[in-house]
Amino acid sequence: MPGTPATVALTAAGVAFTEHPYDHDPANRNFGEEAAEVLGLDPEQVFKTLMVDVDGRLTVAIVPVTGKLDLGALAAAAGGKRAAMADRAVAERKTGYLVGGISPIGQKTALPTVIDETVELFDTVFVSGGRRGFDIELAPADLIAVTGATIAAIARD
Repeated sequence: MPGTPATVALTAAGVAFTEHPYDHDPANRNFGEEAAEVLGLDPEQVFKTLMVDVDGRLTVAIVPVTGKLDLGALAAAAGGKRAAMADRAVAERKTGYLVGGISPIGQKTALPTVIDETVELFDTVFVSGGRRGFDIELAPADLIAVTGATIAAIARD
């Protein structure tokens, strides 16, 4: 399987990770939940990457697939006032990835990133590897370091 910008970035940074490809069902639009189910993972350990506009600045939010993003909490964590989901085309253009396969790692443009605090509850977590049907597993500390992320309570049930 050819690498993605995410796997290339992790390899270049010397970060240990494990690739988890799976057969993606094109009819399934719940990408993270599908990954957890197909790979037989605890869904709280699988995180989705969401692109959000915070006061006109594109921001990456990473939350468990079991929860929803609290836009107000994200805005506060990112030092802004208002947050709204980013336009799909803008998200794809700025990250270099397609929606449903946006990895928080190896994006075309370095963006501010906030990860939900529950990331620290696990020895390893799963995020998109840069395409639909491909997750990568890595240590939370490595995810935080490689994305330059801040940690905050940004998810809700």
